[in-house]
Amino acid sequence: MNRLLKTLLVVGCGFIGANLYAQKLVLKWKTDTLLRVPESVLFDGERKILYVANIDGKPDGKDGVGFISKVTLDGKIENLKWVTGLDAPKGMGLYKGKLYVADISRVVVIDIASGKIVSKIEIDGAKFLNDITVDKKGSVFISDTGTGKIHTLQGDKAVVYFESKEFKGINGLLADGNDLYVLDFGNGNNYKLSADKKLQKFGVSSEGADGVVPFGKGYLVSNWHGEVYFMSATGEAKKLLDTKDQKISAADIEYDAKSKLLFVPTFFSNSVIAYEVKE
Repeated sequence: MNRLLKTLLVVGCGFIGANLYAQKLVLKWKTDTLLRVPESVLFDGERKILYVANIDGKPDGKDGVGFISKVTLDGKIENLKWVTGLDAPKGMGLYKGKLYVADISRVVVIDIASGKIVSKIEIDGAKFLNDITVDKKGSVFISDTGTGKIHTLQGDKAVVYFESKEFKGINGLLADGNDLYVLDFGNGNNYKLSADKKLQKFGVSSEGADGVVPFGKGYLVSNWHGEVYFMSATGEAKKLLDTKDQKISAADIEYDAKSKLLFVPTFFSNSVIAYEVKE
């Protein structure tokens, strides 16, 4: 290979890398602190609203004080206690007018139009249900950090979809085509689980891995301790946010591609913060 060609390749790769890692976060707004231990945020594109899961107690406490809030896209709390009577709600999923919420050992199903709980699906043996994702066919998947299992709903019952001793504390889930993107809170590993149940390590963000959302040709992943990473399609990670020193968590995040806004629930800081993702 001649010297000119080598130079062109190096320069070309440099431009690709620059484009790949050009993202940065710009603060847009922050809700007030009326929220109570917000763990997860979910964007409803049809209704142009954010749902926020508030634990308002211990993360494993079956105390009935948890609730779901509605927050506008400019950071106003529209309805603080839209749905009440949950225990410690965390991850959420949306499908055909129903909101699915992970609530320690059960999945709570909420009718969005009425704001009423329509069913509570207990999962046998569940210890710490954490995240939920729903694929395009309406299949609901739930992670259990306490058992290392991924469950799926079949009507009003749940069955084990996948489990592995490799998991140290699974958390974030994302239905990505026919695959599941799986984050491990315990070691920061990022996995892809194929439709034929083959688990492949995809990359590493950091211990405390929490939420995962699609972003362009890659993903944005959060770390509960206060970090957000961009994870490329080839498994390379770049840190975009670090609020650990301020003791501000980054729990189960959400992203709206149209507005380019990333929504970060701050857990003990009792707010949701929105950042614009600049490329």
